[in-house]
Amino acid sequence: MTFSAETKDLARSLLAYEAAAGQSTEPTEPAAIRVCEKLRGPLCALAGVAGYRSILARALALARLEAPSLGGLQVTADGSLQGHGKLASQIDRYQASEGDILLTAQLLGLFLSLLGAAVTLQLVQVVFPNLTVKTESGTITPLEDILKEVNQLHGVSDRLESLADQHPSVEDALMSVSGNVRNTANTLEVLALIKAKAKAENEAPGEEAPQEEAPKQRREPYLM
Repeated sequence: MTFSAETKDLARSLLAYEAAAGQSTEPTEPAAIRVCEKLRGPLCALAGVAGYRSILARALALARLEAPSLGGLQVTADGSLQGHGKLASQIDRYQASEGDILLTAQLLGLFLSLLGAAVTLQLVQVVFPNLTVKTESGTITPLEDILKEVNQLHGVSDRLESLADQHPSVEDALMSVSGNVRNTANTLEVLALIKAKAKAENEAPGEEAPQEEAPKQRREPYLM
């Protein structure tokens, strides 16, 4: 799987963010492993542990094609990364290697394809709150964009169910991922509608709605 230059830029931004966050302590793991570990919980909630583990294993396999240094890494049963892959220099763990970047970019690229840009980038911004994540319009992804993604998520769930019927050997795993994706779509839709309704009720009749200000960010924007 190939990914866009923007996805690779986002991977670099996440790795730089994690490197800066870890400067107060001596990191024991390379930046890519720390980034994947931070993303693991939220992504497992979306795709399920089995689904996330499969996606991470696929990302690792794809990244290894260009970075043999990843060969010692293994995906554990709970979706963690373990092993002796030389992702970063033993002398300077704050400098992301090409292996770091490729692994992180492949993981992000797979979830961008599965969940869509709006959902994936919102999740990234929750995990890394001081990282600027922007769309082509130049604004932080609004709730209206989330509603658009809801329909796409339902479509993904439907396609996974169809694949499950065609491939009995992986039917249980596909149905599990499909159910998690559909539940995520339903949850996102409810939250978006609740927040949109609350915003409308707070606006006085006849008054123009105030422009929302994006929170101050400290890094360069990621453009989709």
